[in-house]
Amino acid sequence: MRRPSPSPSERRRRTPLPRTVAGRVRALTGAVVVALAALIAVTAVTVGNARDGVRVIGHDAGPQVVATGNLYFHLTQMDAQLANALLIGNTADLGMRRSDALARFDQSRLAAGDALLRAAKLADEPTEERTARESLNALARYERLAGQALLLDERAAHRAGPPPGDVIGIYRQATDLMKLDLLPKAYNLTLDNGTLVRTTYESERRAVLAGQFWVIVLGFVALGLLVLLQLFLYRRFRRMLNPALAGVTAATVILLVASSAMLVGQLGHLRTAKADGFDSILALSRARAISTSANADQTRYLLDPGRADTYEQVYLSKSQSVLYRSEGSNVDRYNTAIQRDLADGEIVRTRFLGFLGREAEHNMLPGHLNAFDDVLETYRMFQQSDSRVRQLARAGQRDAAIEARLGGGQSSDRVFAQYDAAMQRLIAIHGRAFDDAVKKGDDGTRGWDVGLPIAGLVLIGLVLAGVRPRLAEYR
Repeated sequence: MRRPSPSPSERRRRTPLPRTVAGRVRALTGAVVVALAALIAVTAVTVGNARDGVRVIGHDAGPQVVATGNLYFHLTQMDAQLANALLIGNTADLGMRRSDALARFDQSRLAAGDALLRAAKLADEPTEERTARESLNALARYERLAGQALLLDERAAHRAGPPPGDVIGIYRQATDLMKLDLLPKAYNLTLDNGTLVRTTYESERRAVLAGQFWVIVLGFVALGLLVLLQLFLYRRFRRMLNPALAGVTAATVILLVASSAMLVGQLGHLRTAKADGFDSILALSRARAISTSANADQTRYLLDPGRADTYEQVYLSKSQSVLYRSEGSNVDRYNTAIQRDLADGEIVRTRFLGFLGREAEHNMLPGHLNAFDDVLETYRMFQQSDSRVRQLARAGQRDAAIEARLGGGQSSDRVFAQYDAAMQRLIAIHGRAFDDAVKKGDDGTRGWDVGLPIAGLVLIGLVLAGVRPRLAEYR
């Protein structure tokens, strides 16, 4: 049996909407106020997420991780200068003097200690803090061994060349401690702390993207409700325009466009600071440290003939990590490939692998092209000088090889200094990109934490002011 259709009065009683005009105006007004408040709140939270991302990458963990990343360089520089001092002996007519090597050793020792202290302060996990403290202890042991080797070497008073066997024995202990203990720990510290920055970046980036989505959704919801409220007022009160509500609608559009544009810009600044700044600085600092260690392997090759073959293979492995060539099965073939591919400025960027291969992707930064070409050219010259040192050593001309390594003119050490200076200029370009992106990120959110609450109060106040005269007609 069919149920009778409800009467109009019954349908009105079942309708969830207010039955009076005043009630419907109040309901629509409340919905508009809630939507505007939600828009302001979500925008404020998203701005806070964007600000936190810039703060972590640009001011807190990011710069500290970069400073910690330099630890690897300072440690390798220490071992390199120790090897130079031992190889020079008491010879005073080389391009580098023993006192010069020792001064650089002390400078790197102090810098490494400072970097380790920063790493200990940055550590927020027990394992990281333990690694930092163990590294400090290992550094102290290394310094003790280095001091013993230097004292024995000074007593031996030998000319430039391999020192006595007892000196080499202690140096082997020191350099093995550096390679097998200190450097792996330094790399792990940088890797762990770098992961902190990357995790924070991804988390804040996702939060900003989600916030941007909800800002747009809530902005359109608020605009839709505002339009609906004005249409309802027009139909019921025959008023063509409500100035207050029209102003709120225009202001909401402006707020929606401005906040969306600001968040898009913040995402861009975050990406630039992370990809073109932080990541590249960290990678190039690693490449610089590895290059410094490879440069020291040239000295070790001459300092410790008993391990010459090992140091030659280690040098090749480090060179391949900086700039990989598939033809480089040994140092001679690697040098031939480098001289062929980088000679006369004919640089084939797309064929690079290794740290410098990945660096070729950043050629849109101002000044990057010339700085990167300088790095490649000086790297080619360094590999060429390394080949000359090894050829002389293989021919039994050890004194000439030492002169080619540490003497004046275009010695291998001086050519490496040119390469290292070019590398520092390239790192500085990424440093400027990093600083610029962080500054823009800071400026992009400035004033929003104060402006948003004020804007919210003004908009809600205008909405209430716009509907108040209409509601007053029902009193």
